Amino acid sequence: MSLTLRTTLGCTEAVIDDDGGLKRFYQIANILSDDLQLNFTNKEDDFDAISWDFHLGQHELTLQYSIYNGISVFPTKTKDARKRDNKAVVELANVLEGKLMNLDMRRGAA
Repeated sequence: MSLTLRTTLGCTEAVIDDDGGLKRFYQIANILSDDLQLNFTNKEDDFDAISWDFHLGQHELTLQYSIYNGISVFPTKTKDARKRDNKAVVELANVLEGKLMNLDMRRGAA
C-alpha cells in the first residue's frame, strides 16, 4: 500500500490502495465511520465500483472502490472542487494511511 495523489478527475484524488480489494474498502469505511465518526450519506454499489459519499466538516467527499483503480478518496463534486476540499482529501488520506499501517502491523503481530 502506498498513497498516491493524482488530479486526472479535475480535483485531488488520493489513491489509498491501488490494488486493494473489497475487504480493504470495508476496512477503510469502518475507520471512517467508527474511528472518525463519519456517516455515509449516499451509497452506490455497481458491479465494478462502489462509491460512498460522506461529509468531513464542510467537505463533501467520496470513498470509492473500483476493480480497475483500487480505493480512493476525492471531492464528490470533482470538477467543482474547491482548494480546501482538495486539501481535506490529502489530510484525510494521510490519517487513513497511518491508521491502516497500524491495523496491518497489529494483524501481522497477531
